[in-house]
Amino acid sequence: MSDLFDISKEVILVTGASQGLGRQFARVLSAHGAAVVLAARQVAKLKSLEDEIKAKGGRAVAAQLDVTDMAAIPAALDAAEAAFGPVTVLINNAGIAIEKLATDQTEADWDAVINANLKGAYFLATEVARRMMARKQGGNIVNIASVLGTGVLKAVSPYAISKAGMIQGTKAMALELAGNGIRVNALAPGYIDTEMNHDFWSTPAGERLAKRIPQRRVGAESDLDGAIMLLASNASRYMTGTVVTVDGGFLLS
Repeated sequence: MSDLFDISKEVILVTGASQGLGRQFARVLSAHGAAVVLAARQVAKLKSLEDEIKAKGGRAVAAQLDVTDMAAIPAALDAAEAAFGPVTVLINNAGIAIEKLATDQTEADWDAVINANLKGAYFLATEVARRMMARKQGGNIVNIASVLGTGVLKAVSPYAISKAGMIQGTKAMALELAGNGIRVNALAPGYIDTEMNHDFWSTPAGERLAKRIPQRRVGAESDLDGAIMLLASNASRYMTGTVVTVDGGFLLS
């Protein structure tokens, strides 16, 4: 079974790696032997994580990347290739949310969320795919979607729309790239306790939301470890165009 989940020969690019789920993904993947390229806008945080991983014997390099800057995408991939060789797995995680009712969202709000979560993710994935196709060695793209790409809550409409687009984009790219040996899947997390939202879960609104989850708890970042290992490894070799939901049953409610 350990061979099935072996990622020791993979070069994995993780976007949004400076904090939250991206940071956790990078830690888990590096702990299991992958060479990890840490990509985000906040280079100082990336360097700290790079040092942490190296201190534990892992392989990591920081690469500055703003996914909304189309010109920055090839440069970041070039830096990744210079450090470890071609990227074999992309964890397409970078994204933001702006919490306002739909009638209060501005055009700037919309552009910020859609550009980061959908446009940037799409064009990063397609650039990675082009390089994989040129090498004729296949590859693996994992898009980080959300349960809000299927379900919906108030005050995050551009985010929900962007994640719905990510899910459909996953299916579209999976269909087009399967003949090139490239699989494309999505991970749809439910509500996960991170440093960005930690205080919210102790508020009345947070407690009400947590009670809607059938497992009666908010997820921990580590609850996604198994799913990311499945999707990043050859254990998912016959999966493509699939959305793996890890939400404690939230969508059931």
